Amino acid sequence: MRIYRLLCLAAMTALVGGCGTNAQTESMSFFLTSAGSGDGADLGGLAGADAHCSALASSAGVTGKTWRAYLSTSGGGQASVNARDRIGNGPWSNANGIQVADSITDLHSENSRLGKENSVTESGNQINGRGDTPNMHDILTGSTVDGIAFTDGMDHTCSNWSSSSSDGSAQVGHHDRQGGGDNPTSWNSAHASRGCGQADLQGTGGNGLFYCFAIE
Repeated sequence: MRIYRLLCLAAMTALVGGCGTNAQTESMSFFLTSAGSGDGADLGGLAGADAHCSALASSAGVTGKTWRAYLSTSGGGQASVNARDRIGNGPWSNANGIQVADSITDLHSENSRLGKENSVTESGNQINGRGDTPNMHDILTGSTVDGIAFTDGMDHTCSNWSSSSSDGSAQVGHHDRQGGGDNPTSWNSAHASRGCGQADLQGTGGNGLFYCFAIE
């Protein structure tokens, strides 16, 4: 009888734990993509990147939310788009139920909880960072540290996320907030990539990953 009761208790605990995990995932409003497009920085533009965010969220069981990729664009005869203006007002929580920022201002401050531990995928898993093999800490953003598009006339977005050529470049952040570059501890604007192709991104410590935020 005692063994039966222990087995029942264990089953109930597992059930409750599973429900808690599902609830946390359903409340997710931020994640780092577990995979990129597979074609370097060619994401199909902002629309393609947003669709990729939605597909990954759906695969993790999160539906009914509008997702936006944290990406800026500029040039190309069109008005610039700032990543920070695309993602709503917050707060945002990851798949493990951890709130990473409570507002746009908080997100772009030193108080944000972004980093290797909390910038997890749609399934709540960590992505390789500096010191891991392979290193994949370079995250596509095309943005300044303030989350806005560059205004220097240079290509920081691989032709607004439509190119996988070795020509051009994309501004990347470090999801683990360490490494090299002008701003090595920046999650959104550490340095420029070597090129726009998949091999180029991997060569500088990335894999074509990007951040996704739910705006509702």
